Amino acid sequence: MVNTAQPRRWPAHAMALLFLAYAAGKATFALQSRLGFPGGPPVSAAEAERYFLDPATAQWCAAATGVLGAILALATVTPLGRRLPRTLMLLALAGMLLAVGGGAGILILDGFVGTGIGWRWYHGILGIVVIGLLLAMIRSYETATRRRVAA
Repeated sequence: MVNTAQPRRWPAHAMALLFLAYAAGKATFALQSRLGFPGGPPVSAAEAERYFLDPATAQWCAAATGVLGAILALATVTPLGRRLPRTLMLLALAGMLLAVGGGAGILILDGFVGTGIGWRWYHGILGIVVIGLLLAMIRSYETATRRRVAA
């Protein structure tokens, strides 16, 4: 039987890799001054023109959030990160869940239902995997930092 109360490190490491891959994809498009993501639906020139930020600036900002996400994911399993105030970390992880969950939700919805953005079914599967990994990472952090009540 699997002990689900045991903290695991692999979800945080997997999330850090996914965040770094996201950052690398966004940096690639930032260098090309393009909106979108490698392997994702193309963004038309008209859509890029209407965007509220310069494409390169927007992509560099997105790349930075990917690096910050990787740092936060690794903080959940490192001694230094575990010394941070638990409430602050849980708030940051809740914010991450909202942001990443929203993006993954779009992948899932468009990938399986089709909302017109252009994500495919395999992007929907990726969205499900990302939400699952993120929830596993948060659960692992919560379990590892839970105060033990004396019986």
